[in-house]
Amino acid sequence: MRLKIMPLKKSFSVHRVPLILFLCQVMSALEVPLDLVQPPTITRQSPKDYIIDPRENIEIQCEAKGKPPPSFSWTRNGTHFDIDKDPLVKMLPNSGTLVISITIEGKAESYEGVYQCTARNERGAAISNNIVIRPSRSPLWTKEKLEQITILKGQSLVLPCRPPLGLPPPIIFWMDNSFQRLPQSERVSQGLNGDLYFSNVLPEDTREDYVCYARFNHTQTIQQKQPISVKVHSTKSYIERPPKLLTPEGRTSHKEELRENVLSLECIAEGLPTPSINWTKEDGELPINRTSYTNFRKTLNINHVSEADSGKYKCTARNPLGFVEHTISVTVKAAPYWITAPKNLVLSPGEDGTLICRANGNPKPKISWLTNGVPIEMAPDDPSRKIDGDTILFSDVQESSSAVYQCNASNEYGYLLANAFVNVLAEPPRILTEANLHYQVITDRPAMLDCAFFGSPIPTIKWFKGTKGSVLQENTYIFHDNGTLEIPVAQKDSAGTYTCVVRNKLGMAKNDVHLEIKEPTRIIKHPEYKVVQRGGKVSFECKVKHDPTLIATLTWLKDNGELPNDGRFSIDNDHLVIMNISDEDDATYTCVANTSLDIVSASAVLRVVDRPNPPFDLELTSLLERSVQLSWIPGDENNSPITDFIIEYEDSLHEPGIWHHHSDVPGTQTTAELKLSPYVKYSFRVIAVNSIGRSLPSEVSEYYMTKAAEPEENPTAVEGIGSEPDNLVITWQPLKGFDSNGPGLQYKVSWRQKDGDDEWTSVVVANVSKYIVSGTPTFVPYLVKVQALNDVGFAPEPVIIIGHSGEDLPMVAPSNVHVNVVNSTLAEVHWEPVPPKSIRGHLKGYRIYYWKVKNSSKRNKRHVEKKILTFNGNKTHGMLPGLEPFSHYMLNVRVVNGKGEGPASVDQVFNTPEGVPSAPLFLKIVNPTLDSLTLEWDPPSHPNGILTAYTLKFQPINSTHELGPLVDIKIPANMTSLILRNLSYSTRYKFYFYAQTSAGSGSQITEEAVTTVDEAMASRQVDIATQGWFIGLMCAVALLILILLIVCFIRRNKGGKYPVKEKEDAHADPEIQPMKEDDGTFGEYSDAEDHKPSKKGSRTPSDRTVKKEDSDDSLVDYGEGVNGQFNEDGSFIGQYSGKKEKEPAEGNESSEAPSPVNAMNSFV
Repeated sequence: MRLKIMPLKKSFSVHRVPLILFLCQVMSALEVPLDLVQPPTITRQSPKDYIIDPRENIEIQCEAKGKPPPSFSWTRNGTHFDIDKDPLVKMLPNSGTLVISITIEGKAESYEGVYQCTARNERGAAISNNIVIRPSRSPLWTKEKLEQITILKGQSLVLPCRPPLGLPPPIIFWMDNSFQRLPQSERVSQGLNGDLYFSNVLPEDTREDYVCYARFNHTQTIQQKQPISVKVHSTKSYIERPPKLLTPEGRTSHKEELRENVLSLECIAEGLPTPSINWTKEDGELPINRTSYTNFRKTLNINHVSEADSGKYKCTARNPLGFVEHTISVTVKAAPYWITAPKNLVLSPGEDGTLICRANGNPKPKISWLTNGVPIEMAPDDPSRKIDGDTILFSDVQESSSAVYQCNASNEYGYLLANAFVNVLAEPPRILTEANLHYQVITDRPAMLDCAFFGSPIPTIKWFKGTKGSVLQENTYIFHDNGTLEIPVAQKDSAGTYTCVVRNKLGMAKNDVHLEIKEPTRIIKHPEYKVVQRGGKVSFECKVKHDPTLIATLTWLKDNGELPNDGRFSIDNDHLVIMNISDEDDATYTCVANTSLDIVSASAVLRVVDRPNPPFDLELTSLLERSVQLSWIPGDENNSPITDFIIEYEDSLHEPGIWHHHSDVPGTQTTAELKLSPYVKYSFRVIAVNSIGRSLPSEVSEYYMTKAAEPEENPTAVEGIGSEPDNLVITWQPLKGFDSNGPGLQYKVSWRQKDGDDEWTSVVVANVSKYIVSGTPTFVPYLVKVQALNDVGFAPEPVIIIGHSGEDLPMVAPSNVHVNVVNSTLAEVHWEPVPPKSIRGHLKGYRIYYWKVKNSSKRNKRHVEKKILTFNGNKTHGMLPGLEPFSHYMLNVRVVNGKGEGPASVDQVFNTPEGVPSAPLFLKIVNPTLDSLTLEWDPPSHPNGILTAYTLKFQPINSTHELGPLVDIKIPANMTSLILRNLSYSTRYKFYFYAQTSAGSGSQITEEAVTTVDEAMASRQVDIATQGWFIGLMCAVALLILILLIVCFIRRNKGGKYPVKEKEDAHADPEIQPMKEDDGTFGEYSDAEDHKPSKKGSRTPSDRTVKKEDSDDSLVDYGEGVNGQFNEDGSFIGQYSGKKEKEPAEGNESSEAPSPVNAMNSFV
């Protein structure tokens, strides 16, 4: 019993192995076992065109099989070759192969000719192809004396090679005497015939060692032509010219090629600049997958040509001066090729059969039949066969019908010869596959179970699964003619024992095979693409899952080779780690997981990136007056593709040492056509750019000085603006030296009045950027132009601009000025614009001067600083903001131009109405007593009208910073002090004070003060507080309170209620408690939070609460207070009454802390 692993994995292309095995089995299905009688079959023979090495022995192969073993004979040039008569020729034992020994004596040329081998036994004769024997030749060049070629720069040149005819033809290449290949380019290239073509020559083409070499691969020899010397003479100027074809000549040509060969079409052109070549196919497209270009697109190659590739191909050579075209008509011919080659035919006596021989070609090949090497027309008659063109029909064959038939298909381009035997046998079935093979297959892959068999007549085959299985059907399985059973997609239930049974009329045979199904090996975690900079670290991960009954190995590869033996590489379970990464580590890393049945792999690329290296080998070619071609070789891109090249230039004539940007070109280009300016000494450098950054600049190119020419540009920023009323100042931005285009740069300045008939007045100046024209009228428009010129000529006609001579002050003041007062701080001014001619310049706008001259409240005139507002443009009105209320103002209006202001309009007078006053200057509380406070103040600094009264509001603040009832007092405007009497002793008060005019109340000022403490009461309180009995009583009270708190805490934990708790439950919001209506005090209980000031002031129980943010600004929202009365001295003697309200404290605004006596009184 054998184990057959299927498919056997030898490479990564494992999915192709079953197909290869199957094809091999199909080919062998018609094989007759060698223990059975059969006609000869040629198994090996030398090629039809057999070129030999004349220095070695000649071996002409001919091997065949058959039963009985065949004998061999040869013909040479159509006649029998008697090998026994030639001592140098012998035939190998059990073989038809000839060995001709010429190394000691004899010449290869003596054995040139056409050889054919015949293998013969009792059942027939097979013949080989006609084998043409020719010795290879590598002749020398004929001696010739070559004169030096002298040529002018820019002309075209062809260096002929003309190698000697060899067999096979040699490979041609050009080198110098040092065996270094000569560089080739679009300009210089080698043709298919071996000649070296120059589209145009340059001085660097001068050399004495242009050598053409011919390499004869068959004999491994190289022959060389005599060196050719070329001298290129430089000229100061040379004429550019359109393209002209060097090869092929004329406008059309024709080419034939054989089917399946490579079609190579060539066009090489001369011209200046160097032409480029483009290829097209008339009435069709070039085949994308089979088309390639070589020799700098001068050669078009089409692989595996067929008749469909016949047609007209056009090459176009083009440069900036024109183009030339050439059309090549291509005809594809074909040597004969098989459509159906005849196959061996095994028949049993009495059966029928057919041999078919079909071939195609261009022209159509002729089909001829032979039997046992003899034309069938000359062979003995066989009643069982009938010839019908390319088909031989057999009927009721007998053993004597066995023979070998040859089919020959030939045309003028070649021939095909095929042997096919007819073997008449009567054999019972036999199975050729080894018995009880075991197959192992991966799930979801095809399983191919072999059952190769033979029998005559051809047996039938049936497959069964299991010992009691039924015949397998084609809806699930595929049955191949060679007996193989194919399971297209093997599953777990496909495992088991399969039996093949073959039968014919002479007997039966069977065989068992066994199939096991395994899980596939999978990579469940693939390594990922990495981009790492030099010196970094990288880790690739590769996780594998496989069938548990199979052994899997995991291997890492670098570029499909082994990992370097380097300590920087380490493998840790499923990870490949690379430390200290260098450029050499840039590669594709592959993890390979394989078992005995399958192999899987996954790859990831590691890119080691950096800025590109600088370009090098800068070269200037095609040196023309206004352009040059710059070429360079890119430096290493360091694995980050070059996206752009930056070309910079230095003008060492005008700005030495300064590099300027010239142009950017795509990273795929290595040449650039650069436009140049006249009279510049150029040098260039190139910078490469990739995604990482810029390279260092390249080395500097050679210098190139362009010829002088007239300027192409005129000065910019030309202006004509007068600085005085009687002049015109013409200014411009001068040209840079780079733009001068030649020596002797000057400027032609021209001017004339715009609205006059005067001729242009001109002056030529140099090294300046300003010219002053004197004696001009005031503010008149002028036409101005400035033209550049140098020693070569003038720049193009410049653009004319409009300028003006100098301005003068305006002559007329605005009229009809009037003022509309909007409110106490804003007024609107209107005026009529002045006539344009009176402006005498560019109108900039109108300017209002205004000032305050009288204060209505003080009745005294005082002059203040004038204020100015400017309104740009041709305005006729404007707003004056920021005025002071209750003030007397004057204003006038003036027009403004570029020179200055015109005369002022007549002064206009207007008054602003009253406004609200500012806060009083200060508020002081002096002389505090037990029940009185004295207030002093100064009037507002800005009354903004006539003061009508002062308003004073005040309220007490208790020890918890709560505000009491608010008292409101009106005070006459002429008072500056006030005594408040009948106040509570030792109490803090807060005061709000502001002035009023007829326009309303002004800003308020606040202050706080405290009345003094009664000394006797304070003394008694201090005495009580220092007595021992009092201290003991306080300690007892504290102890009692502590006990009560503990009891309450215990009861609360048991769920009971206490009085305070009951009061809590009675109120929804513990922070706001109602006051008693009779005395304005709080109820029995209030939450401790009521005494904590909030962020916006304390909470109060009344709708008339004074909030902190309001109390600082206004008392308008407060309730009406009690009006007091005043004595003659102004002291307040009235009592206030009404509902008392608790007011919130004003935070920490109090200037004094509450008295400790007050705190004690509150506690008691």
